[in-house]
Amino acid sequence: MTEIQQNSNKLKEVFFRFLIWREKHIKEKNFVLFLALLVGILSGIAALVLKFLIHTISSALTSTVNPEEGNYLYILLPAIGVIITALYVRYIVRDDISHGVTRVLYAISQNKSRLKRHNIYTSVLASSVTIGFGGSVGAEGPIVYTGAAIGSNLGRVFRMSPRILMILVGCGAAAGIAGIFKAPIAGMLFTLEVLMLDLTAVSVMPLLIASITSTTLAYVYTGYEFEFFFAQTEEFYTSRIPYVIMLGLICGFSSLYFTRAMNMMEGFFGRFKNRWFKTVVGCIILSGLVFIFPPLYGEGYGAITGLLAGDTSSIVNGSLFYGDRDSFWFLALFIGLIILSKAFATSSTNGAGGVGGTFAPSLYVGCMTGFLFAFMANYLGWVELSTKNFALMGMAGVMSGVMHAPLMAIFLTAELTGGYDLFLPLLIVSTISYGTIKVFEPYSIYTMRLAKRGELLTHGKDKAVLTLLKIDNVIEKDFLPVYPEMTLKEMVDVIAKSKRNLFPVINERYELMGVVLLDEIRNIMFRPDLYRRMRVSTFMSIPPAKIEVGQSMDDVMKTFDKTGAWNLPVVENGRYIGFVSKSKIFNSYRAVLRHYCDD
Repeated sequence: MTEIQQNSNKLKEVFFRFLIWREKHIKEKNFVLFLALLVGILSGIAALVLKFLIHTISSALTSTVNPEEGNYLYILLPAIGVIITALYVRYIVRDDISHGVTRVLYAISQNKSRLKRHNIYTSVLASSVTIGFGGSVGAEGPIVYTGAAIGSNLGRVFRMSPRILMILVGCGAAAGIAGIFKAPIAGMLFTLEVLMLDLTAVSVMPLLIASITSTTLAYVYTGYEFEFFFAQTEEFYTSRIPYVIMLGLICGFSSLYFTRAMNMMEGFFGRFKNRWFKTVVGCIILSGLVFIFPPLYGEGYGAITGLLAGDTSSIVNGSLFYGDRDSFWFLALFIGLIILSKAFATSSTNGAGGVGGTFAPSLYVGCMTGFLFAFMANYLGWVELSTKNFALMGMAGVMSGVMHAPLMAIFLTAELTGGYDLFLPLLIVSTISYGTIKVFEPYSIYTMRLAKRGELLTHGKDKAVLTLLKIDNVIEKDFLPVYPEMTLKEMVDVIAKSKRNLFPVINERYELMGVVLLDEIRNIMFRPDLYRRMRVSTFMSIPPAKIEVGQSMDDVMKTFDKTGAWNLPVVENGRYIGFVSKSKIFNSYRAVLRHYCDD
């Protein structure tokens, strides 16, 4: 054995002794605070690395871009970045790392909060290339995935329980958002509203510690400047509130359009069987849109900064239409088309094989929507509105609708820009936008994929626990079967051996033919004259419903409610498997509720 191996074994032994000592002397509820601090530090570092890589790559590639003319680099760069990312994911990572927030939700709901080790770094590398080369996505989804993976793996190393592991995943996600945006409150609210973890006495302190730690790192290394510079030079008057309400409605429908366009494009790319053909199609759409509308390049934060600073004409920098920057109707049309095309650029980036999130795109669309609303109102002479203020409100409004997270959208927008003086209109726009989209879409852009499959851990405690139960774990198989041709005498002999009052009737292929309830044959059980004359087929009954193996527990409970039954047979392709009972489900429900939710 080499010296390195010996040292490694000694370290493992020391660590193992530490784990034993910790379990004896430090309660899990207290130790999780230390782990939250570690998660905050590591997630903050990951956020800094990701921002540095994106900025470095993007600056190097676009340093020769001429803002006064069209740049054909915009045709090449996004496609090259997506292709490099696709090669990296398919041949090095060999795992699907797209839709980071949805995958974190799935891990919480279905996979006991376990994320693979490679998720700690693979999303950072892949998204930095995708976005740095001009992919029209955001870095927030990947950093959430990265932070959650850090929390999950750190918790597993220290042998935390599933309940604490879930909290650490939330800590990592919160720290990722807090670090990349310098927004600790928004990071915490993201975990509560989007990842849908309950705010309890056990979870609140770890989430705060992780978020604050990550934000502090960001301030130390990047300074105290806000992510987007915003100086409120125009006072907000209460007489403008009716227009704020109108903007809230517009943001709600803009969110609905963005969500449905993304879903439509996801379905479009899902129909392609050949992965490389899908990549080619996605790159063509993305490159074409970025060339025509350069503000779609990358995260688009430059365009947001320009509009918040009141520099309207900067929106056409680097495009073929630079000469039309002073035309009102051209600028209005240009911004409107950007709003409509952003969802297609984002979905094409991900569909082609790039890695990125929808966080930044929703902020981007919101900024454009709010600005365009005020821009048009001013030109048409309705009223004099501040385009900067309404651009800021639009950011909160569309994010609130797309994410179904109004509180996070309000605080994130305020923390990003320092626009706390506009807190009231931010509240109004976010609330109305959220209420508008909820009428049409019950789930957010992140949760609807899981909700369709019944795999979503939601805010409702009952449904949350039901998603953690599996039908396979509540099937009872100690019911003695009988056969249709058996006589009543043979049936009575089986009853004498059984401890249950319910008997499945099956044929030679083990297919379920019916059931026999003890209460229904009690009146003939003690009549010897019928023992030879009556057969099971004459007194068996058809069950009110059958449960299929693989059904979600939510559907199972709906079936019980519909039929009023207490026991239902479980089949797989018609073959009898066992029975599931309400009492068994209730007992399992209580056990899971205590395991995950006892604080």
